[in-house]
Amino acid sequence: MKMSKPHTWLRPALLAVPVVAVQVAVSQLQADLGYAPMGAALAQEQQADQRETRKTPALRNKVYEKLAEAQAAAEAQDFNTAAKILDEMLAGRRDNELNSYELANVYNLYAFIHYSREDYPKALQAYENVIKQPDIPLAMEINTRYTVAQLYFVQEQWQKGIDALNKWFAMTETPNANAYVLLAQGYYQMKDYDKSLSNVNKAISMYRADGKIPKEQWLNLARFLYFDKGDVNNAVAVLEELLTHYPKKDYWVQLSHMYGEQKKETDQLSAMETAYVQGMLDRGTELVTMAYLYLNGEVPWKAAQVVDKGLKAEKVEGTSKNYEILGNALRQAQEVEKAIPAMEQAAAKSDDGELYARLGNIYLDGEQYDEAIEAINKGLKRGGVKRPDTARLVLGMAYFEKKQYAKARDAFQAAGRDKRSAQFAEQWIKYMDSELDRQKKLAEG
Repeated sequence: MKMSKPHTWLRPALLAVPVVAVQVAVSQLQADLGYAPMGAALAQEQQADQRETRKTPALRNKVYEKLAEAQAAAEAQDFNTAAKILDEMLAGRRDNELNSYELANVYNLYAFIHYSREDYPKALQAYENVIKQPDIPLAMEINTRYTVAQLYFVQEQWQKGIDALNKWFAMTETPNANAYVLLAQGYYQMKDYDKSLSNVNKAISMYRADGKIPKEQWLNLARFLYFDKGDVNNAVAVLEELLTHYPKKDYWVQLSHMYGEQKKETDQLSAMETAYVQGMLDRGTELVTMAYLYLNGEVPWKAAQVVDKGLKAEKVEGTSKNYEILGNALRQAQEVEKAIPAMEQAAAKSDDGELYARLGNIYLDGEQYDEAIEAINKGLKRGGVKRPDTARLVLGMAYFEKKQYAKARDAFQAAGRDKRSAQFAEQWIKYMDSELDRQKKLAEG
């Protein structure tokens, strides 16, 4: 029995890899913009200044007080008041009254207000204004450039986000793993999968080097990118790592199909069976796939159990095809009596006569000759039997067992008109003739 190829269902699953760039950006922005007390913020920047060569203008006390007032209003979510204070600071200033560092802080607070209002274009413009100011602390510029990149990703302006993030990388000596993932997501959205894979792998390697477990979403992105490249071996390796740290049904199912791509039938069965015995398979299609794998692995009794339990629990749909799978599994398991009711259901639900012909064969195996004759004749009459010659051979055998020799001869002769069954039909007719001759001599003697 043929199974559906993995790519027919796996690709949609892989395409559903969550794009974490937006989620990362939002959470990071919330952290960046959840202002610490002004004094603490200044202390951090002053520490950064000690490592920099830039000469930064001082933040004067009167400007500090206005900024602190605006910040307090913003933190209280009184954005109108906060914006009004900032507007007055800009509107009332004479040339050079606010130095570049003071302006940078004003625009930084504007950005927080706009972001809190979910006005991302204005927030972006405000952050761009921060960057435009000369002589601001290097740490402030680096942090702001990262936030600008994130905001572009929030607005799905992927190329601008990539460009902004690459500028940030050029200024940063020790970029963290999250930054590489953010860049990978940007390239993913631009369908530059090679660069996306390179960056997400860099983040994964950094985590591994630190003895940390790579995040599930990162591994999922790498898995999809490997699969898209046709690199099955690496896709499997990532799935195995996902199962080590984040065991889930979907990963077992996908790994099973990927093992199938590698022609590792034993591993394919084992992976799917692991999910099954843990009660993870709850969809009819998954249970049918499990049954097919058992059949391909020559474990028909287990295949029959899977389908039977699924049908009784109404997880497997009671279609002709599914009852056929059950019947075939039971027959292969030498459970002929149990196979008959399943094949009866399959045949009754079928639109053509093929399954009645198969049912007749099972009846013959079970020595139910009248039922075999009835089923095969029904199948031939309905039409659609794939090998009517074979069906007529079985019909002839059933008639022979019922000692209806004339009808048996007619069936064998009809089967023999097909070259594929001509030799078998001839052998059966010869055997029947010899049997009739033997019976005649016994009667005479």
